[in-house]
Amino acid sequence: MWKYGEQTIREHRAWTDNDGIQHPRNWHIWSADEKAAAGLTEVTPETPPDSRLYTWSQNADGTINKTARALADSGSGDDLVKGVKTSLKDEVNSQQASLLSLTDWYVIRKADKGTAIPDAIQTYRDAIRAKGDAMKAAIDNAADTAAVAALFVTWADGNKSGILFDWPELE
Repeated sequence: MWKYGEQTIREHRAWTDNDGIQHPRNWHIWSADEKAAAGLTEVTPETPPDSRLYTWSQNADGTINKTARALADSGSGDDLVKGVKTSLKDEVNSQQASLLSLTDWYVIRKADKGTAIPDAIQTYRDAIRAKGDAMKAAIDNAADTAAVAALFVTWADGNKSGILFDWPELE
């Protein structure tokens, strides 16, 4: 994002300076010196927060206004509004169900034909259930939004993965 005075200038769009000079839409190819001479300054916008945890908006200067979402549910019945904790536990349940569904056929085969579930498969299924229970307990025990955010898996470069924990893998 670029600024000319208080005006936000977007790449690939022509703009007019205070002297009435219209600059071409390919101004973004100018060198850093040419941009500075034209009065352009680069503004690096803040990284938006996780929308599951915050409501937010971005200001013209690239800064972010954010408000933490409610952790607890509010209302009841048809007026129930799920809080962050319930929404994330629902996400854990969904991920857990998806992972278990990959090996459900072993359980069906056992019920249908009496064929034993291989030990590795049963161990995997038990690990998925245990991990899901641990995740939901960690979510319940989180005292505030920062504690919930700390539960997310983070790569070395700092990018959030979008998952709460690493799930066990089938070996």
